[in-house]
Amino acid sequence: MCGIIGYVGRRDALDVLVGGLNQLEYRGYDSAGVALANGADEGAGSDADGAATVDVDVVKRAGELSALEAALEERRPSGTTGIGHTRWSTHGPPTDANAHPHTDEDGRVAVVHNGIIENYDRLKDELLAEGHRFESDTDTEVVPHLIERELEAGAPPETAVRRALEQLSGSYAIAAVVAGTDAVYAARNDSPLVLGIGEDGYYLGSDVPAFLEHTARVVYLEDGEFVRLTPDSWTVTSPDGNPVEKQIDTVDWDLEDTGKSGYDHYMLKEINEQPHALRQCLSGRVDELEGRVELAELDALLQDPPEAVQFVACGTSYHAALYGARRFRDRGIPAQAFVASEYATEAPPTGDRLVIGVTQSGETADTLSALREAQSRGVETLAVTNVVGSTAARECDHAMYIRAGPEIGVAATKTFSSQLVALNLLVEAVANGSRSGDRAQSDRVRERLAALRELPGQVQQILDESNAVDVARTYLDSSGYFFIGRGYNYPVALEGALKFKEITYEHAEGFPAGELKHGTLALVTADTPVIAVVTGDDEIARKTVGNVKEVEARDAPVIAVTDGRSDVERYADEVLEIPEAHPVTMPLLANTQLQLVAYHVANELGRSIDKPRNLAKSVTVE
Repeated sequence: MCGIIGYVGRRDALDVLVGGLNQLEYRGYDSAGVALANGADEGAGSDADGAATVDVDVVKRAGELSALEAALEERRPSGTTGIGHTRWSTHGPPTDANAHPHTDEDGRVAVVHNGIIENYDRLKDELLAEGHRFESDTDTEVVPHLIERELEAGAPPETAVRRALEQLSGSYAIAAVVAGTDAVYAARNDSPLVLGIGEDGYYLGSDVPAFLEHTARVVYLEDGEFVRLTPDSWTVTSPDGNPVEKQIDTVDWDLEDTGKSGYDHYMLKEINEQPHALRQCLSGRVDELEGRVELAELDALLQDPPEAVQFVACGTSYHAALYGARRFRDRGIPAQAFVASEYATEAPPTGDRLVIGVTQSGETADTLSALREAQSRGVETLAVTNVVGSTAARECDHAMYIRAGPEIGVAATKTFSSQLVALNLLVEAVANGSRSGDRAQSDRVRERLAALRELPGQVQQILDESNAVDVARTYLDSSGYFFIGRGYNYPVALEGALKFKEITYEHAEGFPAGELKHGTLALVTADTPVIAVVTGDDEIARKTVGNVKEVEARDAPVIAVTDGRSDVERYADEVLEIPEAHPVTMPLLANTQLQLVAYHVANELGRSIDKPRNLAKSVTVE
């Protein structure tokens, strides 16, 4: 949640900050602001004698980033040191006053913050008793006041910031600037923050895209580490002030990957990027001739494969985990999927299971808490994530990357597909390593691997031929939408409903097809389309067709997503076709059609597709 950008160097900081906020707006878009700590402009204040003040210059506005950009056209702060923020509201509604950066009373200190300060009520009461005045409803505002108190006690800026941070409880990534200095101070605790090493200065960001335009050299910060950036140097120290030697990594993302490339929306671009993303996920990992998956990054894990697994995940990643758990069970390995927020507060017995955290960003707070709960029990952990250097990747015993590339749209698309492919690879690697299969089993493995290799081309076929836009227009004004599926198609039905509600703001519900008759049929009418995922011609398909007949008998329109092998088309009003494929890969093809339906309905309704209301890309608070 929320996005931080910081810069200190030898160029105009405002351009860097605004550019970074544009790249981070997917993390929050309730309000935005910047603070410049040096320089002056014609709108800056002055004292009684007319001398320029040394206040930090802050401009912030409620609303999307465009509101801030409009304000900056009227008054443009200058300087080479600054911080910026785009907000997803947790404490206080999105107003100008609640927008970041927040300052102390004298305007000497400005702070931006991601996370939640759990003891802010006590700190605020303490500061109010001392005579401090507050302007916002946020938890963040206590921080500049704490820094102000330390400065007034005679502490130099860096010491003042450190002492303020020592008083905080909770999760945070914080960056601060102090008037009269050309430094940015920052620290993290349970909230992401990454440092960029450039030729013309140094950068801070909640995520690499914030400064990727300027440098691909990054330093990933750990919890408790403190950063001081000046125009000529950067230092990272431990909480007690000791220097920490950090590795500089180079990210392999192309800046062009973070743009729209001519598409109207990031989401549509990322839907269309799925064939490429899936090829990247598979590259170098599949040996079809030998019928083997090679995951070099998991060699240590695969030397002693787990006998059972537990998944922890949230949202879209939880749907991927449901699919992954079923794949493990089908290979004879006990597996369960848990909603991470529930697992973190009441974890089931783990035994010697491997706990797998599925998290696109690697920073999802609930998933990290669940993984840490597992680790506290001495359980081995694995992160399946998209982001190299993310907290989950660093903290888990093992990490497997889905290689989907940057995903900017809030609604996950190519990362979900890549998660499913990555989990297929993981299942085959673990199952083959822990069990000696017979010839028939080896042949079945080869079939599944061949099916995975065919996926990119099949997804491309759907993208080229889909009639989803026509279906979307036909059922645009419906009162509700139900998504059903069985077996491997059940998680895809859940994901289809989630995508639909995320970006259309219309009511949508996904569930196992067999559950229709246990309550939901009471809601089924001629104005509630039922989107049924029916693939293959086995017993599961026949049972799902039976459920379709139940809703057809109640006059509900039926939209069938099918490979044509069953007779569901006889009972459907609309058909979204997918190519015939292996049972384990057909759900990915069905998912592509469901993504397109959600996108086109949202587009026809004029919704904010890339920035749906109340949502943010990376949920870094519990």
